[in-house]
Amino acid sequence: MWRIFWNQIRLVLGALCAAAALLAVLEAPTHLLWMVALGVTEWGHWLGLLSLLLLLRGWHLSWNGLLGFFLSLLAALLAVTPLLRAIPVAHRLPIQLEIAFGDAAPRSLPETSPRPAPLVPADLLLGVDSPTGFRQSLVYGMAGGQELRLDLYQPSTYGGLHDPDTGAPGIVVIHGGSWQSGDKSQLLALNRYLAARGYLVAAINYRLAPRWPFPAARDDVVAALAYLKGHASDLGLDPNRLALLGRSAGGQLALLVAYTAEDPAIRGVVAFYTPADMRYGYANPGNPAVIDSRGILEAYLGGSPNYVPDVYDAASPLNFVDARTPATLLIHGGRDEFVLPAQSERLAARLAQAGRPHFLLRLPWATHGCDANFSGPCGQLSTYAIERFLAAVMP
Repeated sequence: MWRIFWNQIRLVLGALCAAAALLAVLEAPTHLLWMVALGVTEWGHWLGLLSLLLLLRGWHLSWNGLLGFFLSLLAALLAVTPLLRAIPVAHRLPIQLEIAFGDAAPRSLPETSPRPAPLVPADLLLGVDSPTGFRQSLVYGMAGGQELRLDLYQPSTYGGLHDPDTGAPGIVVIHGGSWQSGDKSQLLALNRYLAARGYLVAAINYRLAPRWPFPAARDDVVAALAYLKGHASDLGLDPNRLALLGRSAGGQLALLVAYTAEDPAIRGVVAFYTPADMRYGYANPGNPAVIDSRGILEAYLGGSPNYVPDVYDAASPLNFVDARTPATLLIHGGRDEFVLPAQSERLAARLAQAGRPHFLLRLPWATHGCDANFSGPCGQLSTYAIERFLAAVMP
């Protein structure tokens, strides 16, 4: 009786695991299933382990046990495909980064060290060290009657700065959320990680659309930079060594400010899965069942490109690449349902034409928001690349 019951459970769980694991290789057709796909592609090793647990004895004694066995086996095989696809990316990454930006030793403090390798299997299960650290909330400006705040992660909390006389290099982190949502506390594990290795990290809020359309958010990023530079000595910041890092909508803001500010203090910019050409994004929208990309762009930019073409052009970082463009690290998943990988590919091609240092980290298995799991394949690979990029551009 127990074996019959277990085989029925095996069948149900095997079917559920197999259905979820299919999203490791297939595009998500809806927003809800995109969230499942994100879980499967970045936590798939756990799903694989669960599926393997279902391959226990007794499956051959009934038809539902047999079917459950094969469904569980299929789920396990599919669930590990993201990890298998990450291995060759990890193998190539060190030499690719060295070619793109030179050989630079990542920063560290006495109690911390950089990533030893692009992908560490044990970290998938045990996690990547991201100390809690000290976070200070500050007001960096006022706009439209509201406070603009940032969270400051200071490296001095972890044993002192590398350069006590000049201050620590700074990183301004800009959250995503389709320019309409999100917060400075988004995905803070990387902020803590970088602060623990000698960087002063400022994660900022900015005014959101549709109430505050472009260029309000861009202006807020500029204001945050001005605040940090103006208070550099008090904060322990080196005002001449700054980098911007943004995700999705925040990546567009990071790229745009880095490319247009004409500020030599901005040494580099990191952009995760970000739109770089707003006209292209409108002409090539995502699946509307997953995301209303045209509606989002209209809310942010004040209409369609037919009505406000100049605004679309002004908001497109790709249009501002020239001989002065700072070094750029792009990170994009190959099956991103929100922002087409072609956005980063086209920007990388423009940077290559201009002869500017850059690298596009392509993650074939990954979808939008892939670094949500700091210890997952995307999280590990992107952190490894970011550490070495920052060390190269802010020595």
